[in-house]
Amino acid sequence: MGHREDLLTGAAQCLYEKGFGQTTARDVVAASRTNLASIGYHFGSKDALLTEAAVRTAAEWNEELDKALACVDPTAAPAERMEQTWIQVVELFRTHRRLWVTYIETLAQAGRMPRLREVLADAQGETREELASMFHALPEDPDAADRQGHVLGSFYQALLTGVMMQWLLDPQNAPTGTDISEALRLLTSPESLPV
Repeated sequence: MGHREDLLTGAAQCLYEKGFGQTTARDVVAASRTNLASIGYHFGSKDALLTEAAVRTAAEWNEELDKALACVDPTAAPAERMEQTWIQVVELFRTHRRLWVTYIETLAQAGRMPRLREVLADAQGETREELASMFHALPEDPDAADRQGHVLGSFYQALLTGVMMQWLLDPQNAPTGTDISEALRLLTSPESLPV
């Protein structure tokens, strides 16, 4: 593979096992079976290496999310698609815990690392668009579609991140896919909520 690829693989492994803040250059060297000089040669610094490895793990998270969303029946009624989607997403939290814990930590690091922030923002834009079009028929007018896609996709992303955090902190009490779908139905049918 070469030292560069070995370093990225070892750094990703360290991110999963120790986290961004706890990983040392020596940890990466041990996991990658390379040497300290290779980090400087290929990446310039440990932080630059960990940033590239974090970009890779964020891409893995997005790939797994795409796979989960691909299981949703596009011909189902909107309410049914909504429930199927959140059931798939919650299952992803259950089955890929290590991956999404690393993703959450990566989000926290993005505020300090411009390259990481840029890559995550691009991925967020794609996910936003995908989520909006999954639940809603967007207008044919490109400007209106962009606006509605942004607003709706941003809402679903906020919901996704919030649910992810609940599953991280308190999985026994975190909402199920059915709970989320029910809450959204209640919010869109104000007559069913007490005032």
